[in-house]
Order: sequence, then structure tokens, then C-alpha cells
Amino acid sequence: MHEPVIIDALRTPFGRRKGALRDTRPDSLLAHAVGSLVKRSGVAPERIGDVIAGCVSQAGEQGANVGRLASMLAGLPDCVPGVALNRMCGSSQQAAHFAAQAVAAGDLDYVVAGGVESMTRVPMFLDVTLGRHEFRGFEDLNPALFERHALIHQVESAERLADRWQISRAEADDYAKESHRRAAAAHQAGVHQEILPTPGVDADGNPMVLARDEGVREVLDEARMAAMAPVFRPEGQGVVTAANASQMSDGAAALLIADRAVAQADGLRPRARFRARVVTGSDPVMQLDGVIPATRLALAKAGLTLADIDRVEINEAFATVVLAWAREFKPDMAKVNPWGGAIAHGHPLGATGAGLMAKLLTGLEATGGQFGLQVMCIGHGMATATIIERL
Repeated sequence: MHEPVIIDALRTPFGRRKGALRDTRPDSLLAHAVGSLVKRSGVAPERIGDVIAGCVSQAGEQGANVGRLASMLAGLPDCVPGVALNRMCGSSQQAAHFAAQAVAAGDLDYVVAGGVESMTRVPMFLDVTLGRHEFRGFEDLNPALFERHALIHQVESAERLADRWQISRAEADDYAKESHRRAAAAHQAGVHQEILPTPGVDADGNPMVLARDEGVREVLDEARMAAMAPVFRPEGQGVVTAANASQMSDGAAALLIADRAVAQADGLRPRARFRARVVTGSDPVMQLDGVIPATRLALAKAGLTLADIDRVEINEAFATVVLAWAREFKPDMAKVNPWGGAIAHGHPLGATGAGLMAKLLTGLEATGGQFGLQVMCIGHGMATATIIERL
């Protein structure tokens, strides 16, 4: 039996789009995370069997296999390969799943799984447009898709979640405010041991070190928030605004996943093991409600109920995603994103999955929790979910 475990996990702070990490190439940002992880963990670099990197817009500075490029930039031995994958917002969570599966199969003893996205330097959909034009939305997709599915923008899908689960604008805004409040409190308390201080620049372009998530607002302008117009729907009819949706961000994250017996023989301490790894498809039109069946499937695979889960990280792509999920499961909301989520700290697409897993593990250790659930909605109607057990 080969049991995959997490040896170490870290992430850069998530920088605002055009913020402190604006001058840092994404391949260099991922290399910073990977190299720091390997050094901090104590694993011999030549023992790493692969670097699996999630990245959504794989073009420009994120093209040409950013996983392999980051491995080389980090100074890992030439024998360490790398690969990039795209499962959209779930990319680096999927990287962790693939790493764990490779270990469980006995193929590899040590794997680095992570991801990166610079939404400043590599615009969303650059891989679709290939630089020919600005993204034209559905014009760039295969017309045959529309013969099967009435595809719509993710923001409209988020609005349809609000319609189906009767979520009001006030409820979505209140949730967003709480995300910022929790995130600010967590940073003030200094609990984010997973955050890797990262070189950046200040507003004037002077060198500085970013040590906390840049998008978190300790003081919110609630009047401005309430005055924001819905992104798609007319005033008074829409719920989703820029204030109750995730922020565009820059960031990277990395996890060291290993065979438990091998790691212990090498003197390394496993911090968590996997109880469930899930990916599922869902309605491509609603597209964001896959977190609900993914959660049910993960709990069933782990032989647990939601009451057994001590901490939940559900990606706040939109407030309506979390609130719809909560309508179905009726959780103790104190356990759900207790240090805030992507509405506050941002959502660097390809990095968020591994970043949330690092945050989840740190949170379990900080509070003495045993089981943690991570679940993420994904474009085109998919979702990933993971249950880890702290060791």
C-alpha cells in the first residue's frame, strides 16, 4: 500500500491585479513557491518525481509548460520533470489529486503539486484568443456547443443560483462583508503560517516584500458597496456585483505530496492524508452548482458527514455559490471559510486550489481540527472536492 500524504504546503500572498506582484513574471512566481517549498520541507530535490502545475490561461508568460519552466527556474535538478494542466478554477486542486494518485499507484515517491496565475500579466482567455483580438466571449467557442447547451456567462450563472436558492442582494453583500472581516481578523492574528513572503513593488515601483493578501479590506465602504450596479442584470433585478464576487489576483502555491512510508523513513513528518478526492461534472448552464454534488460525493467516499468536518474551504467565486451550497447543507457557518475567502483575498485562477489547500491545512493545525473539506466550482459545469485528515 502506498499512502499519499501532504508533507508541506505554502502559497504566496495573493496580490491585487496590477498590484504588488505586477512586475513578477508568473513562471518566476511559481518558481519562488516551488523552490521555497522544497527548501523548507527538507526533501532532497533529486527525489522529486514530478512538478504538476495548474494554470488556466496557458499563453504568453504562462505558456510553454509553466510547470517545467518553474522547476528549472527554481534550480531543481534537471532530472525533475514538470507539466501544466488546466481544469480552470480547480486546476491546482486537480494537480494535488493527480500527485496523490501517482503516489498511491506507486509511480512516484515525492511530487510537487501547485499552480500559478498572473491575472495582471496574462489576461484571462489569452489562450483562447491567441493574441488575435480581445476575447469576444462565446464567439470564440465552437458553434456546435450551442446545439447542445444554452451556454451563458458565469456571472449570469451566479445570478441563476440566486434565483433558484432565493438569495437576495443584501444577503450576498452581507456575506462579502463577512469575508473581508474574517480575512482581516486572520491577518491581524498572524495565523497564516502557509503564506510565503514574496518580493514585489509598492505603488511607486519601489522594491518591497508582500507578506499578506493584498485584496483584504480592513475597512469597507459599505455605502459604495450598496451603490454598486449589478454586473449583468438591471438595477434592482440583479444580485452579483464586483463587491460580492472574487477579485482578480496574482499568486502561486505549492504542496509537497509523498508516500507516507518513504517520507517517514527519510525523516520527514506527514501533516495530513487524503480521505477523498473528487471531480464531477454538472449542468454547464448553471455551471457553478457542482459544489453541491461534489460535496456529497466526497463525504460519501470518505465515509463522513458534514457534521464530522471541522473546517470547510469553499471557493468564493461568487457569494451566491457559497450561499446556495449553504442552503443545501445547512452547515455551521463558523466552520465555513473562517479566515475569509476569495471575495477578500482574491482568486488567482490556477493557484487558488493549492492555495486553499495550504490554507485549509494551516487552519486545521491552528485549531486542532481533524477533517477539512475543500470544494471549488469550475467553469463549463464541473467541481473538485477534497477531504483531508490532519495527522
